[in-house]
Amino acid sequence: MSRALPYWHVDAFADRPFGGNQAAVMPLDDWLDDDLLLAIAAENNFAETAFCVRDASGEAEWELRWFTPAEEIRLCGHATLASGHVLLGRDGGERVTFRTRRAGLLEVACAEAGYELGLPLIRTQPGEWAEAVALLGAEPQEVWLNPDGYGVYLFASEEAVRALDPDLRALGALGNDQFICTAPGNDSDVVSRVFVPGAGVDEDSFTGSAHAVLTHFWTERLGRDSFTAFQASQRGGHALCRRDGERVVLTGQCVTVVEGRFFLP
Repeated sequence: MSRALPYWHVDAFADRPFGGNQAAVMPLDDWLDDDLLLAIAAENNFAETAFCVRDASGEAEWELRWFTPAEEIRLCGHATLASGHVLLGRDGGERVTFRTRRAGLLEVACAEAGYELGLPLIRTQPGEWAEAVALLGAEPQEVWLNPDGYGVYLFASEEAVRALDPDLRALGALGNDQFICTAPGNDSDVVSRVFVPGAGVDEDSFTGSAHAVLTHFWTERLGRDSFTAFQASQRGGHALCRRDGERVVLTGQCVTVVEGRFFLP
């Protein structure tokens, strides 16, 4: 007989269906084998599927892991926001905490403008990566890198970021790095596009972890603690980004698109 697992499809960092970034959220009674978790994520075929299990350590309420269709990843912001949306909507409460394997403790809290997502601040430093720059389709003004696989590529204008046509196959061959292309925005303070082809996501719709990087990068540059951000993907996504010490707080909305059951043999 088949097993039925609870399943939600959520559009995160969106105020309407078909915007922001899609995530599947699947609370489980116990962890399934990693190969099965990856197979489920590949079947869902979203940028990320979030799996949650009640945390037995006492450090948080839930343990949280994220899988792309190709691999487990170290940090995913939009699927964490989606998980908070699902669990707070189902169980009630004002906040929910998550223990993760490589990103520490994360939190989602209800806010007037949707939800607040607490993530670790991710720093970058000026660097060079000529091989990656040659594949982006245009020359950035600056390159900032983090050894955990985050790269910020600064361009002069939103129009330059929107016009990028990178060689995704070649970028993917460099590894599972995030290529975060950004500029001052027209209708928002900051605009970005994010490419992660090495992890199975050619262009992400809205990337919470990239905004944990961009919050450090842009608050230093703008000289203030917060800014509005728009990720200029085909679906688009909005957030308010705020630096709080060594933490980033992203404010955004979520919309549930599907609620149902996922059947396993």
